[in-house]
Amino acid sequence: MKGSLNRLTLDCREIKWADEQLSPGSLEGTQGQVQYKRIDLSDKGWMDELFAMGPRPSLEYSFTNSFVWRHVYRLRVARMGNRLLLLANPEDPTFMFPAGRGPIEPVIEQMARDAGRVGVPLRFHALLAQDKAWLESAYPDRFEFEENRDGADYVYERERLATLKGKKLAAKRNHINRFLENCPDWRYEPLTSANREEARQMNIAWCEEARLRQMSDLNNEYCAVDQALRHFDALGLSGGLIRVKGEVIAFSIGDPLDEDTFLVHFEKAFADIQGAYPMINQQFVLHHCMDYTYVNREDDAGVAGLRKAKLSYDPHHLVDKYSATLKEGGLHP
Repeated sequence: MKGSLNRLTLDCREIKWADEQLSPGSLEGTQGQVQYKRIDLSDKGWMDELFAMGPRPSLEYSFTNSFVWRHVYRLRVARMGNRLLLLANPEDPTFMFPAGRGPIEPVIEQMARDAGRVGVPLRFHALLAQDKAWLESAYPDRFEFEENRDGADYVYERERLATLKGKKLAAKRNHINRFLENCPDWRYEPLTSANREEARQMNIAWCEEARLRQMSDLNNEYCAVDQALRHFDALGLSGGLIRVKGEVIAFSIGDPLDEDTFLVHFEKAFADIQGAYPMINQQFVLHHCMDYTYVNREDDAGVAGLRKAKLSYDPHHLVDKYSATLKEGGLHP
């Protein structure tokens, strides 16, 4: 375990160091009217405010998501009036469609100028269908679009996740029954300052187990989970864990995305304990999501096993996403 921790911690430090070496260059604001900066906890207030002004139903429009993945994706943020501008990788930027309220055309045109100063066309990632339609209407035939199925969010009815009623979810009920039979001494408890270090140690063990199953991107995933656990209270997160024989075998972390939807950022369970995943899924919903209509369980990142698992819960709908690239000639050829 100590070797795994040392390796993962070193990887996180290297990811953070690599991010900090990047210079935004012309995106620092010296040649334009906006100044992009690294994200820190002091940005939570104003970013939450702008996200709430024009709520969008995808994981990218969440301060927690931006914060915990900020080093991995080299995220930078700026404000232009009541619009929030977010980009990934200042050396070769792709942008998120601006959140907030107010005139949008000047913001899009500023983003195009910002991209041009770095020598690339304006490109959007995680573009929602509503924003794709707006771009097509405002700038006809100026963007090339591509669907990003791997980035689509899975959204579920909270009531179904809580009760697991219906034929389509019978297998989940059966797995939970096996868990209850095999682990009669289980208990659920909220994540607090008293047990978060245990969850962190379980995350390390989970990564080691997943590494043996040859799963990819463990370093990035570990670093993001570690950020969530280290800044749990400041981020306003909710979480819970399950113990069996006193040992943590599963945990889940999330926070509200908007008034109707709760966003589950991370869910970990040991794969060799039958029913551990369905159990933490249901228990977390029962303890933390009952005031919401929907639960967004984020995307599958194109991982076949994860896609199968998320589809097996019979999602209410997917939040479709696209990429968009501005064609030669700019917004107004």
